[in-house]
Amino acid sequence: MMGKFLAVLLVGSAFGAGIFMYYLQVYGFYDEVVGGDVQLVSVVDDLPETISFDNLQAIDADSSPLRYRACFTTDLSLSLLSETYVGLETATPRNAPEWFDCFDAATIAAELEAGTAIPFLGGKNVEFGVDRIVAITEDGRGYVWHDLNDCGDKAYDGTIVGEECPRRETE
Repeated sequence: MMGKFLAVLLVGSAFGAGIFMYYLQVYGFYDEVVGGDVQLVSVVDDLPETISFDNLQAIDADSSPLRYRACFTTDLSLSLLSETYVGLETATPRNAPEWFDCFDAATIAAELEAGTAIPFLGGKNVEFGVDRIVAITEDGRGYVWHDLNDCGDKAYDGTIVGEECPRRETE
């Protein structure tokens, strides 16, 4: 009888821990970002500039610099943006939690692939080894996420970072 009790206790504890870990990964660490702006890096001076935007919804988490996601709208045309700001050849959006329903990585990726959305550099090294990527569609919908740059890839996979990377700040 005692063995059955211990088995049920063990399985119940494992199930409870699994539910708790799922909650933390999907809901627990995210916070809504209040305020903020949308920036793109200028081709003129290589510095980020705030663009015209509306309806910004953003989430972030302190647990990882890659968890930032945002959605917005803009009245700027893709031709104006392409001439003024640093574009990217490729960009792959990272998945967002399902409850953050304005950001669908598969739909954004399909629009990037079809050419109905263009990716831009929103900021270089917003945290060490992490760039901010902004994709804007033909109809003015915009999406923002963070992605590892070359320095981040090197730093996190263990290869030598090199002199071309900025110094990593220590806390």
